[in-house]
Amino acid sequence: MESEQAILALAALAQSTRLGVFKLLVKHEPDGLAAGEIARTIAVPQNTMSAHLAILARAGLVMSERKSRSIIYRANLPAFQDLTSFMVEDCCGGRTELCVPVAGRKSARAKRAKVTA
Repeated sequence: MESEQAILALAALAQSTRLGVFKLLVKHEPDGLAAGEIARTIAVPQNTMSAHLAILARAGLVMSERKSRSIIYRANLPAFQDLTSFMVEDCCGGRTELCVPVAGRKSARAKRAKVTA
């Protein structure tokens, strides 16, 4: 991944609605969600949601497919994996054995939830 593409993807995710949309789409993989359902779930007007989805699509983080009268959006997980790999490429000064795979780690939020349960 080139720096410009990483900057575009990070900028797209650096906004609360778009981050929420991306996380929602990840939860609905591999089926995806229709644009109207995304707008209802996130509670954003459809025209505003269209603009957010267009930004995520330009950044390569979501893909769309027309099915009948609906446009179904899906998270582009390979692109997100490329982004996370790009971010940790030089992890720990090149000592990759010190880096835990991103997907293999429990999030701090998940650890806190387990402690408080």
